[in-house]
Formats: sequence, structure tokens, C-alpha cells
Amino acid sequence: MIGATYLDFDKATAKGLKLIRTGDNPTFGLLIVVGINLGLRVGDLLSITFADLRKESFTIKEQKTGKDRELKVNDNIRAVLSYFNEPSEYFCFRSQKSSVYSSQQVNRLLKKYFNKDTSSHSLRKTFGRRVWNNYGKSDEALLYLSEIFNHTSPSITRKYLGIRQQEINDIYMNL
Repeated sequence: MIGATYLDFDKATAKGLKLIRTGDNPTFGLLIVVGINLGLRVGDLLSITFADLRKESFTIKEQKTGKDRELKVNDNIRAVLSYFNEPSEYFCFRSQKSSVYSSQQVNRLLKKYFNKDTSSHSLRKTFGRRVWNNYGKSDEALLYLSEIFNHTSPSITRKYLGIRQQEINDIYMNL
């Protein structure tokens, strides 16, 4: 598998909700939920405002590719957004000092709340794994994800998500 691991979608959602509801770190809880539901790279994720999330959909220009990407705000995001009353122009993911998180801060906090193999890419990979599972682990899912992630081929997406290695591991465990 390439780099960081993915998270269990339901457990990550529960962790994000807990951080919001307890007041332990609400904005980071929001980041977790939004991250696993949109599948963005961390730089693109950190550029999101409350105005963006209050719409049905919004468009970003991806920093890495320069391509426009339309994103839908789903019910999972709407549910956690209801806990926030910040002005629309505010960036969503700000530290307690009111500055936008850096990717290094995001990585440190993910390691704190999950484990040492977790990084900002884990949120994107969690999104990918959720789509892969929801679409029956199909080639169609890989085609969709390859397009969403702007990968040059589904084989790169498969490798990115660590799917081949997981299948090989399952072979050994099922003997």
C-alpha cells in the first residue's frame, strides 16, 4: 500500500461526531467527517468555507491538478454542519488560534486521534474505500474513483487504495 492507511468509515464518522459533540475539538471533528465524505487532498480540504458546505454543491479548483471539481454536500456533512453557526465567509478548518490548519497540524491531530499510520491521505483513502465497498468492489467503482481522484488509470487507483495487497492478504488468511 502507498503511504498512509485508510480508516474504518463508520468509526471515523463516530470519532468526528464525538469531537464535535463533546467540544473537545469541534472543527477537527468537522474536518474528519468532511474529509471522508469528499475525498479531497488536504490542501483542497483546508480551502473550504462554511458558505461552500451550506450549498447543495460547490466547485473547487484542485491545487495539484488545476482542474475544477464539483462536490456534492451529502447528508453526513449536513448533519455535523448543524452544530456550527460560524459566518459563511469563515474557513471551516481553523485551529483554536483562528488560523487555518496546516497540513502538518492535520497530520499531527490524525495521529493523536487515530494511530501513527494515519495521515491526511487517510481521509481521502477512507472515502475511496467506502466508494469501493458501496459499489460492490467493482471495476465500475475503480473507474469512478480514478476519475474523482484524477488518476491516470484505475490500476493506479487500485494501488493507491491498497486493494491488491488486501486481496493477497485475504488469500493467506483464508487458507
